[in-house]
Amino acid sequence: MLVSVIIPCYNEIHTLEKIINIVKKQNNINMEIILIDDCSTDGTRELIQKEIYKEVNKVIYHEINKGKGAAIKSGIKDASGDIILIQDADLEYNPENYPILLKPIIDNHADVVYGSRFIGPGPNRALYFWNRIGNKVVTTLCNLCTNLNLTDMETCYKVFKREFVTNIILEENRFGIEPELTIKFAQQGARIYEVGIDYYGRQIEEGKKITWKDGVAAIFHILKYSFFKRVRHE
Repeated sequence: MLVSVIIPCYNEIHTLEKIINIVKKQNNINMEIILIDDCSTDGTRELIQKEIYKEVNKVIYHEINKGKGAAIKSGIKDASGDIILIQDADLEYNPENYPILLKPIIDNHADVVYGSRFIGPGPNRALYFWNRIGNKVVTTLCNLCTNLNLTDMETCYKVFKREFVTNIILEENRFGIEPELTIKFAQQGARIYEVGIDYYGRQIEEGKKITWKDGVAAIFHILKYSFFKRVRHE
């Protein structure tokens, strides 16, 4: 199976090269790397054009900043793999976890796998109590609306068979893509698994972008896609 690793990127000049190198070290996996620059302004785009473009299979450039969801949608559109794996461009998520993320799909137990920061034995940086509470609230609401029992709906590590996104319309351009994907996977009857992953969280001063406003927006998007805008096919 070919795995399309999609890396949305916005202003990650200090970590992008490092994360690309770690991804490429997972050489026991047949993969393509698709990098999406969401109109970075800190020198990231120039670094990609000068050096990093040679280290990946495809680069997509957004000419205006559209958001993580838009970057993911661009990556999905250009993906050739049987499986799609979303990887953040910072160093919070460890690509060495790819084998455990992919195994349930490769073994034909799962259609979708989420990497949970809150289960399993891996290291998990202790940070931001209220962010954790917010995550728990939106994950619980999503579970109520989908009858799932996820522990980490907002995780970056979402891995899924391409067939579950190629024929549906994804609408969200920002962090609303997380609940939208989850609900639309559930509405299609996907077999969804979770595995425990490592998590090296970073502080706002280190470049973390998600805020409490995104948590409030997540509640709106959960209700929107659960009750008012069910999955639509192209």
